[in-house]
Amino acid sequence: MTTGNPKGSTEKCTVKGVLPAVDCSGRGPGCCQVTGGREDALNAGFLLGRAREIPCAAPSPDSRPVSAIDPAAFEAAPGSIRMAEEKGEKPVLEENAFEEIEKDFQEVLSELSGDKSLDRFRIEYEKLHAIMKKSYDNEKRLMAKCRELNAEIVVNSAKVATALKLSQDDQTTIASLKKEIEKAWKMVDSAYDKEQKAKETILALKEEIVNLTKLVEQGSGLSLNQDSNIRDLLKFKEEVTKERDQLLSEVVKLRESLAQTTEQQQETERAKDEAEQTISQFQQEIQHRQNEASRESRKKEKLEKELKQIQTDMDTRQMEIKALQQYVQKSKEELQRLEQQLKEQKILNERAAKELEQFQMRNSKLQQENEQHSLVCEQLSQENQQKALELKAKEEEIHQMRLDIGKLNKIREQIHKKLHQIEDQKAETEQHKETLKNQILGLEREVETSKKQAELDKKAMDELLRERDILNKNMLKAINATQKQIDLVKLHEQTKRNLEEETQNYKEEAQKQRKIIFQLEKERDRYINEASDFTQKLLVNMEDIKVREMQIFHYKKKIAESETKLKHQQNLYEAVRSDRNLCSKNLVEAQDEITEMKRKLKIMTHQVDQLKEEISTKESALVKLNLEQQRIEKEKETLKAELQKLRQQALETKHFIEKQEVEERKLLRIIAEADGERLRQKKELDQAELQKLRQQALETKHFIEKQEVEERKLLRIIAEADGERLRQKKELDQVISERDILGSQLVRRNDELALLYEKIKIQQSVLNKGESQYNQRLEDMRILKLEIKKLRWEKGILAKSVANVEELRQELFHMQKEFLKERTRCRALEEELENPMNVHRWRKLEASDPSSFELIQKIQALQKRLISKTEEVVEKELLLQDHGYFENSGKLSSKLDLNAIR
Repeated sequence: MTTGNPKGSTEKCTVKGVLPAVDCSGRGPGCCQVTGGREDALNAGFLLGRAREIPCAAPSPDSRPVSAIDPAAFEAAPGSIRMAEEKGEKPVLEENAFEEIEKDFQEVLSELSGDKSLDRFRIEYEKLHAIMKKSYDNEKRLMAKCRELNAEIVVNSAKVATALKLSQDDQTTIASLKKEIEKAWKMVDSAYDKEQKAKETILALKEEIVNLTKLVEQGSGLSLNQDSNIRDLLKFKEEVTKERDQLLSEVVKLRESLAQTTEQQQETERAKDEAEQTISQFQQEIQHRQNEASRESRKKEKLEKELKQIQTDMDTRQMEIKALQQYVQKSKEELQRLEQQLKEQKILNERAAKELEQFQMRNSKLQQENEQHSLVCEQLSQENQQKALELKAKEEEIHQMRLDIGKLNKIREQIHKKLHQIEDQKAETEQHKETLKNQILGLEREVETSKKQAELDKKAMDELLRERDILNKNMLKAINATQKQIDLVKLHEQTKRNLEEETQNYKEEAQKQRKIIFQLEKERDRYINEASDFTQKLLVNMEDIKVREMQIFHYKKKIAESETKLKHQQNLYEAVRSDRNLCSKNLVEAQDEITEMKRKLKIMTHQVDQLKEEISTKESALVKLNLEQQRIEKEKETLKAELQKLRQQALETKHFIEKQEVEERKLLRIIAEADGERLRQKKELDQAELQKLRQQALETKHFIEKQEVEERKLLRIIAEADGERLRQKKELDQVISERDILGSQLVRRNDELALLYEKIKIQQSVLNKGESQYNQRLEDMRILKLEIKKLRWEKGILAKSVANVEELRQELFHMQKEFLKERTRCRALEEELENPMNVHRWRKLEASDPSSFELIQKIQALQKRLISKTEEVVEKELLLQDHGYFENSGKLSSKLDLNAIR
């Protein structure tokens, strides 16, 4: 493993255990990046605690420590644990393994705490361990939450299954109860019919018994046939009473069974209510789960958007990092070149200093020689006048040389100043290099954190997708189950209503039949009383008229009631029509609202598209800015290369000047050693060469000044380029902030769209409900029309039956008159038998007694006639009862048809 240090050198870090290769080249202090695969990174994360020698440079205080372990390794752990749990295996990170990691961590901390140079690395290692511990705790928490959710799902599915079973059981019990109720009602009808027949027979027999008792009381005696008839009648009476008792017991049993069935029905209704409550609870839970699923989907969308933003940011940051790495590499190369130039400059300065010392030594020697020459000149003034002149000339030359030496000293000072400037520039470049390194480290940290966050988001998104799929499946199952339950409940309610209506109708019909029977019994008693009271004919007739008037009034009342019912039905029809109009208005308004919502939705989509286009334009502008920045950096690099060339040229000129100085020194040596004769020639030559050298020095000075001016210009251009880069960076930050704002606006718009969709759904459901209610009202109108038709038909039948009743009453009245006549005859005959008017009744006649025989024949004939008349009366009464029964059965059938239509 290699680590980057500030000087650019690479050192090896030895780690105990199997570790992947770690690349730290060009990354600055504290940077260690694993270049192996995910498994190697995981091994590195687990074995990093056993590192012994890691001489990585400590990071700067401004920069955060960068993780050396691939975060994808830790993020892969929860998924692997989940898969292992699903397969029945143990999780990857068990508690024992985690305890071992803790022990290793404590050992490594104890080893690192002794060395102060590794404090930064220890802090980074502690942070890594804290992150790993947090991820382990999060993993545990998520696993517990998954188990809880699975348990809740299992419990809810069990509840749904039990509810379905209960609903099926309720359906079967309701069907069985329906069958039992139908059987009970059939038995009740049959028992009622039998009871009616028995009552009729009992009444007839009672009348016959009364008549016979009267005849027995009136008559002298009964014949054998009559005795046998009486016995038969008594036996028949006993049998009838037995049958009546049996029927009464059956009626009691049927009533008990009816009570039991009603209790069972109430119990089933309670169970149904409980099932409805459970279904409503399940519906609420399903709604809650749907809301949670929608929230999770929104979170997922937000996470996807954030992931996209992070990916784009990562791409831009990677581009910036690459550019900065290239810039750092180039700055390193420039620094190396500058260091080499400084070394060469130092060597040259040292040489120049040595040469200056040699010049000073020579100057001192020349001064000594000059003093010796002056002494010689004083001694030999006459001989050395010319030499004095030459000495003056030499002194002038020395003065010139001194001036030249002063100039050279000035040049040396300028060179020293330039060296100081170069050293300052070097220090500034080093500082800039360190800042760039810190920026690179920060960007690398941000990239790694964004990678970690992206991978975490991916994992979370995958988990959320899985949970969403599971919840969707469960939700679909629950919706299907609830729909089935709702359908079953609706069927139960419909059947319950039908049964209740049927029972109510049957009860009403039974009450009506009982009332009719009671009225008929009353009428029969009244007619018997009227027949028995023949003397009060006028009163009877008056009462009959009154009864008829009452009946007419009753029928008129019925007609008025039917008309009021018809008016009520018409009013209901008008109300339903107004409701329909209101519903149609509401429907039109809802459709208008839907169109308005659709228009708003189109506007919102258009705005979203515009925002997307603006984002794309901003991104294209960002790309252009990045390209311009790259172009500026390239220009900067070319300018730096030109500056380097100019510096090389300056160095070459310096070398040329030094060579010229060496040649000048050589010439000075030649001048010192030359003879007086050559001095003149050499003076001329030296002067010409000095002039040339001076011209060359001036030219080099001008060239150096030009190079310095160009260097200043280049530095100015570099500063402007840096300012432009900062400005572009600010613009980039502004564009990123605008993009974030647009993203938040998009999220808000999406939320508003979701709300609008929900409102549209609510309006649609309201419309559907209104439509269903409107259809129900139409169905009610149709049923009411059918009922009106049925009532009109019944009214016509009643009008016809009223006419038939009057005819039947007239016939009955005539028959009663004849019956009374015959009864009076019978009474007259009985009186004659009791008080005979024949004077010679004790006289024995020779012939037979025809009068008694004839009387017996007459009695028998009268009895036969009476029996036939009673039979006719019974038949007439049966006809009347049948007529009333048919009418009632017609009403019942019409009501049943209406219930079936409903």
